[in-house]
Amino acid sequence: MKAEEFDARFDDGEDITHHLDLAHARRPGHEQRRVNVDFPAWMIDALDREAKRLGVTRQSVIKVWIADHLDRPDPVRR
Repeated sequence: MKAEEFDARFDDGEDITHHLDLAHARRPGHEQRRVNVDFPAWMIDALDREAKRLGVTRQSVIKVWIADHLDRPDPVRR
């Protein structure tokens, strides 16, 4: 199928997922990379309490908080 036909089917609301290889789909710029960060024990304890309160993992709390901060408009950065 040509790209124009694929686009037209998508635009018409047709389910085109059977034409996709979702097992190998990637979001550019969203590849995972590992980093190591050392936190003081009190901070780990606080993160664990917050993670338990929210019912998620410590890693999820850290990711959400960092993403939230990075998405905020910063008047200093231009």
